[in-house]
Amino acid sequence: MISSATLTLSNIPHAPSPTTVSALSEPKSTPSSPAVSEPSSPTEPQPRRLKSSPQLNRWSRARAIRSGRKLGRPVQRPADEMSFSNSSLGVIIDNNNSDGSEVQTPSPRGDDGECVTDVTTAGGKSIYMVSDGTGWTAEHSVNAALGQFEHCLVDRACAVNTHLFSGIDDVDRLMEIIGQAAKEGAMVVYTLADPSIAETARQACELWGVTSLDVLGPITESIASHLGVSPSGLPRWAPGRKVSLGEDYFRRIEAIEFTIKQDDGALPQNLHNADIVLAGVSRTGKTPLSIYLAQKGYKVANVPIVMNIELPKSLFEVDPEKVFALTINPIVLQTIRRARAKSLGFSDDIRSNYCEMDHVKLELEFAGKIFQQNPIWPVIEVTGKAIEETAAIVLRLYHDRKNRCSMPRISRRY
Repeated sequence: MISSATLTLSNIPHAPSPTTVSALSEPKSTPSSPAVSEPSSPTEPQPRRLKSSPQLNRWSRARAIRSGRKLGRPVQRPADEMSFSNSSLGVIIDNNNSDGSEVQTPSPRGDDGECVTDVTTAGGKSIYMVSDGTGWTAEHSVNAALGQFEHCLVDRACAVNTHLFSGIDDVDRLMEIIGQAAKEGAMVVYTLADPSIAETARQACELWGVTSLDVLGPITESIASHLGVSPSGLPRWAPGRKVSLGEDYFRRIEAIEFTIKQDDGALPQNLHNADIVLAGVSRTGKTPLSIYLAQKGYKVANVPIVMNIELPKSLFEVDPEKVFALTINPIVLQTIRRARAKSLGFSDDIRSNYCEMDHVKLELEFAGKIFQQNPIWPVIEVTGKAIEETAAIVLRLYHDRKNRCSMPRISRRY
């Protein structure tokens, strides 16, 4: 026999009682005649089934992430497992007849009528990040937590696939995603400002047995209790919420424009207008670090240090407390330069001067002598550090100096 339950918004009460939840969780069995498989007519269109492949899997995932709607990606499950089906949500799950024969259900179709291909997800557990805004908070929270499992993720012993669904501000799309999470056995992490939608997500996840986490709700409730003020419950970009493009926004735009113009030693006469000046040899991450800091509103200039090329005089004329030196392990630098030279198609002569270990060491020693001549410049070791880690060190030192905070326990090399 085939049993199914359909989840709609009316089926999810705002304050479910234990009896209500149990009634929803256990569908009633009604007498019915045995299911008889009727042969389909020759003219009836059959759902297209595509052969799964790694390329198709990647394509399907990318397509689902972009649209946030076409989510037909079943996973392999035991043959005797019973599941719920919800045609209104586009979550169709095959069930088994009482005689053990499988009931084939057509694949859901997208809004444009195109068949959404059933693709088996290969390897790894999934984490769905759902947000009514950009998803920045959910994404960074998940990434920060995953950093505690590097020992497991590096050797792929516990592979994880993350999927971000941003701009989810209506219940139908939310239910579709949670239904797919239940189908795939995924975890749902959500940041939903509207308390009613967040509660709906919580109840749906509880009903379907989906592991879930509300990132935004607890901290919002704590701040509301601390301030004694109720939150608005509106997403940041909701139509009813007035969000003005204030001074902070235009300051970030100005900082990004300045940083792009000052990249790679351009316009050295403007170094005195920079908030932060980065100096280091080629491939120490000056440009990505500059852009990252610029997005936070800091005007950043970076100056490359190249052997036998004189540095701009303005580098030594600006306030030395806003200059930060970057250095790196020579072996790591050689590896990075080799990859860069290969991607740019450098000739053998240029590659030997740029990538050979002797040249790399000489260039680092040349930069080290310049750093020693300017003892106020802090030297930051970027080997093995992410851009965010290096930026955190730079900003900590920048604000410590700006506020005249002394931290003698920290050495000069970072």
